[in-house]
Amino acid sequence: MSTLKETLRKKIEEHRPRTTRLVKEFGDVKLGDVTISQAIGGARGIKCLVTDISYLDPMEGIRFRGKTIPETFAALPKVPGSDYPYVEGFWWMLLTGDVPTMEQTKEVVADWKKRSQIPAYVIDVLRALPRDSHPMAMFSAAIVAMQRDSVFAKNYAAGKFNKMTCWEDMYEDASELMAKLGPIAAYIYRMKYKGDTHIPADPSLDMGGNFAHMMGVDKPYDDVARMYFILHSDHESGNVSAHTTHLVASALSDAYYSYAAGINGLAGPLHGLANQEVLSWTQNFMDKLGGKVPTKEELEKALWDTLNSGQVIPGYGHAVLRKTDPRYTSQREFCLKTPGLKEYPLFQLVSMIFEVAPDVLLKHGKAKNPWPNVDAQSGVIQWYYGVTEYDFYTVLFGVGRALGCLANITWDRALGYAIERPKSVTTAMLEDAAGIK
Repeated sequence: MSTLKETLRKKIEEHRPRTTRLVKEFGDVKLGDVTISQAIGGARGIKCLVTDISYLDPMEGIRFRGKTIPETFAALPKVPGSDYPYVEGFWWMLLTGDVPTMEQTKEVVADWKKRSQIPAYVIDVLRALPRDSHPMAMFSAAIVAMQRDSVFAKNYAAGKFNKMTCWEDMYEDASELMAKLGPIAAYIYRMKYKGDTHIPADPSLDMGGNFAHMMGVDKPYDDVARMYFILHSDHESGNVSAHTTHLVASALSDAYYSYAAGINGLAGPLHGLANQEVLSWTQNFMDKLGGKVPTKEELEKALWDTLNSGQVIPGYGHAVLRKTDPRYTSQREFCLKTPGLKEYPLFQLVSMIFEVAPDVLLKHGKAKNPWPNVDAQSGVIQWYYGVTEYDFYTVLFGVGRALGCLANITWDRALGYAIERPKSVTTAMLEDAAGIK
């Protein structure tokens, strides 16, 4: 049986000639023009990033290595007794594009277990921080603290950098990070919110199961973790966390520096922080409705009152998607098939908003996309299972997002992508181009 690293090596050697040929023979082929609004408006829609890990189709949603979310969940090996796959098997698929066998999946499970011990100095760093520090600041600090162990950085400093083989060092760093991020997140949670009482890892469990165990949350929260990490893993390369990780790694920064930077971007209110804001809004909205699930008529009126007052309906709309986010749908399906959760009043309100809000937003006429995104659902599930600390939700996002970010920068080094350095123009240059005197 080929290991993940051996399989990945073969894939890289097969892929390199494709990239080389594109640059050498077709480097001047134009992919499109850039407009002034794109230059000022955050480079929205400019095709200037390359990734084969995932692609975001406006109508289909995210595809991981060509597979939709339902296809991904159906194809991957399942944890015994669970309807959900191993996160470790998903990591294999993101890196290689192949669906692993159960044997190959268990190879990654065993590899991550060997790497999963949190270094003592990381615990010291976390415990030295003020307890009122944001958990994302703690998470970022833990990641960057581990940079001292980077294989990539050590070999570069020792003069052993080789453009053709440096992906192996990035792979080692990425694997170390992926194995440790779940335990680090659980440690932060227990330290900050559960009286500094900690639960040792269970060596018999997979990554998702062990995360739930170390968090101290009973089944089926292990399935929630598996689902959540896979759904939040990647959303092509243009989002802030993925792009930042890619940008920093393009300077030959190692995985620790690069993903810590990505985490700091994920912490922003316009990115990963949105899920806690949506949940807070939904809870406050329910309070305004008298603390009960409204009728559809009452809900429609309340939504119109919200829009007419100049506010938005959080969790609805997306920069790229133009239909319901499949990540939302996947979480909704989990709720509908889980006894207790499907009867939970807060979920019933979220479900009813899904049934009513799109028509209201279409009639309102200002939303480009009246459909829910992933944030419209995810916080409710966490709250139901007792993870009620809003600030921690983005850390959960960060554990999952690492899968895509770290797979991408491993391939960035494998294909020798250059340092990223766009060209700037001045406002006067834009005015000249627009014919403004």
